[in-house]
Amino acid sequence: LAVWLLLSLLGGTGAQDMCGDPPAAPSHSVPAPQLSPEERLSPHMPESLRCDACHAIAFQIEEQLRKAEGKVGKKALKESDYMEVLERSCSQDWESYGVLELDGEKRLSGPGLPRQQPLSVMVSGGPWPSRLSKLCHGYVGEQGEAQIY
Repeated sequence: LAVWLLLSLLGGTGAQDMCGDPPAAPSHSVPAPQLSPEERLSPHMPESLRCDACHAIAFQIEEQLRKAEGKVGKKALKESDYMEVLERSCSQDWESYGVLELDGEKRLSGPGLPRQQPLSVMVSGGPWPSRLSKLCHGYVGEQGEAQIY
């Protein structure tokens, strides 16, 4: 606005003729990832995304543990505290996770996972939060809370 005002005052209506039209902003088109029927409809985490899902789950458990340990200070957490952390980690909403395409490969994206490209479209919500929650509960149940403790 300040530049336009200055040009208008200095050059009158001829300022635009003198400077020309402002350059057009470059346009970019970034398509959303094309999801297969399994990726769209299955209640389970697709095999191709399980590694990313494990990293996301581990990150969330570490974050919850860090918070719990921060609350008790130098004291050790009790077994019941660990169980609560695991339950809270798996039962969270997981809404900040979704799928995007990186270098032609579909990847899970969200906190604790590799950064997305500057121009990418992430498909979040839908089945992804419940898939992560189910997988988290499955891993905790498979390992056994006592063994994890």
